[in-house]
Amino acid sequence: MRRSPEPQLSPQRMAKAGLCIGCGSCAQRMRWDKDGFLKPDPVSPLPAGFAHQCPFSPEAPNEDAIAAERFGTAPSTDPRIGRFEAAYVGHAIEDPFRRNGSSGGLTSWVAAELLRTGAVDGVAHVMPTDAATGRHFAYRISRTLDELGAGAKSRYYPVELSQVLREIRTTPGRYAIVGIPCFIKAIHLLRRVDPLIAERVSHTLGLFCGHMKSKAMVESFAWQLGTELGKVRALDYRIKDESRPANWYRAHLDLNDGGSAEQDWWHLADGDWGAGFFQNPACDWCDDVVAETADIAFGDAWVEPYSSDGRGTNVVVVRSKELHRSIEAARADGRLALEPVDAEFIVRTQAAGLRHRRDGLAYRLSWRRMPLTKRVKASTELPLRRKLVYRLRYAIARWSHRMFRLARALGMPRIYTAWARAALRLYQSVTWSRGRLGRLIDRILPVPES
Repeated sequence: MRRSPEPQLSPQRMAKAGLCIGCGSCAQRMRWDKDGFLKPDPVSPLPAGFAHQCPFSPEAPNEDAIAAERFGTAPSTDPRIGRFEAAYVGHAIEDPFRRNGSSGGLTSWVAAELLRTGAVDGVAHVMPTDAATGRHFAYRISRTLDELGAGAKSRYYPVELSQVLREIRTTPGRYAIVGIPCFIKAIHLLRRVDPLIAERVSHTLGLFCGHMKSKAMVESFAWQLGTELGKVRALDYRIKDESRPANWYRAHLDLNDGGSAEQDWWHLADGDWGAGFFQNPACDWCDDVVAETADIAFGDAWVEPYSSDGRGTNVVVVRSKELHRSIEAARADGRLALEPVDAEFIVRTQAAGLRHRRDGLAYRLSWRRMPLTKRVKASTELPLRRKLVYRLRYAIARWSHRMFRLARALGMPRIYTAWARAALRLYQSVTWSRGRLGRLIDRILPVPES
């Protein structure tokens, strides 16, 4: 029997093109793919507005168009961070937000303030789940401050929105959603075609993003810490230690037998975030680092003296007038320690990510077969060294999935970890001037910023 032709634009076509981020805004059910990412179940019905609803669809409005609709009267705008009312650096003073968060605690503080004041009835955010469910983290809706507190900290793990969107549709109320840039964009695109979501999702809280990781990273960490994924009860990607700089990431695993294991990321074979191990392919085609469509967005202050402060410090970009008033009132009351900053300061804290999503994206677009419409135009005008960096990141992102699958199939983790260490050495030889290849490149090429 002949199969029906696939729609011109569908979740399956987007996935095949490496453009599905797995947000779940288009799906009733999601399932794991071979690389450890969540993708729409192919038997789920295709939403009528899919082409205008998917955040990576070439037919969907871009971030500039969405932000112009939502924040058109904002007094400030910058092509790298979008429209905004105000920007700050600092942290929450009120306990326990800074202590319990990965950074300065401001994401949880704003979410809690929305609940406390009755601005929303629930907050959709990522929380730990029972590993027996097959997922270590998932979106849930918190309706109390205690529930909200259980979801603090960073989660570099695939999650999706389909379940919480069903709950929002069936349970009246006003909701805030916390998410990375493409998830927040997906919510705003969904609001355009779903009046119920438009009515009930009243606030969006964005998280600055480097890229999404697959669930394989958890298993890789387990291998390297001498255990197995099935023995891991819970994990913390960024265990906080106030005696160490905030950018010294340390992964911590709680095991089923009551034991634990932990290690600094830089001692792990795939612990260099910028190298791109286990990256979602769609992230190579994203041009939003700072959640330009969110009412408020939060990142880490990756500049000195803040990056050395182990207590954690946020940068915040406020785009909503309502939340700007709330932030200013809390500053005046001594509940938040925030100093105003300009767009250049925000850009400096996210310099590496913005280069990857601007210069790097322009270069990647120049050798992509399937054309994409992005705010960045295709270009090859880069120093050779930068081209090598972006080629290596692209290769590592894709080969890490393949080598990991091979190692798992053969029951030989060392196949993956040995490859990862060799790949990382090559990458660092190009990006670090102290490496042999780096020294050679320095002799014949200009040295760009890393």
